[in-house]
Amino acid sequence: MTSPLDASPAGSSPTASADLPWSPSIATDPAALAALARSFHEDGFVILRGFAGEQTCAELEAVTRTHLAGAVAPVEFEADLGYPGAPANRDAAGGGTVRRLRQAYGRDEVFRRWATDPRLVAVVESMLGEPARITLAHHNCVMTKHPHYGSQTGWHRDTRYWSFVSPELVTVWLALGDEDERNGVLRVIPGSHQAQLEPGQLDPAEFLIEAHPASKPLLDATKPLALHRGDVLFFDSRLFHAAGRNASNAVKLSVAFAYFGASNRPVEGTRSAEFGSVELPHTPRG
Repeated sequence: MTSPLDASPAGSSPTASADLPWSPSIATDPAALAALARSFHEDGFVILRGFAGEQTCAELEAVTRTHLAGAVAPVEFEADLGYPGAPANRDAAGGGTVRRLRQAYGRDEVFRRWATDPRLVAVVESMLGEPARITLAHHNCVMTKHPHYGSQTGWHRDTRYWSFVSPELVTVWLALGDEDERNGVLRVIPGSHQAQLEPGQLDPAEFLIEAHPASKPLLDATKPLALHRGDVLFFDSRLFHAAGRNASNAVKLSVAFAYFGASNRPVEGTRSAEFGSVELPHTPRG
């Protein structure tokens, strides 16, 4: 039987591409999972194409659009963050534009079912190297990027505002539609989760200062990650990523959850410990 992962020389371990079609057999194949994990640790991300089926995407999108239409709390407004391109304030044109539907896990069963999908958990556990938990404090949301009022997000690492004993978390990003250059595609810098930065290379908000001389080699490696409906991106919380504005006529919707290993924990007294976590059933494989 042919593995969905790349073939490797005899006697060596299989290797994986950072971008490959999903096959259900991966979730129960220890060698395939190990190869995915190696690719993840090398590049800081992996894309599994067509991971989520149409029914899953349709159910998630239906709830998302209903909650967006009513701005069902808790939400984050573009105007509140003030990133480039955002409305100046809530009273300005577009001031009611929602950037994120927060606390997705508690919004509807469809989000809980997706976040705890055993196939998804198997992949995440292979990357973490241990049983996984969902953090309810970070991501746990639907990210939106609206035409006209959706803002630009500069180069950053999620660890800038996450406080865990170990910074090694995995974000799972599900595209509910096409994500490309027109509507603010996510860009990453492969391998930047291992980058050693120089003093002064980050601004006070811990965004990468693009004009810093040491940033050029990183930015030269920028890779846009075009996604289609049902594609899932897994990326390391330390990976530098950014996104432009939405120049299309349709809102872009992405479901995002973040996972940490059972031996890890949020630092007490920080925002990361505020909302707790969800322990996931672990099924030994291999």
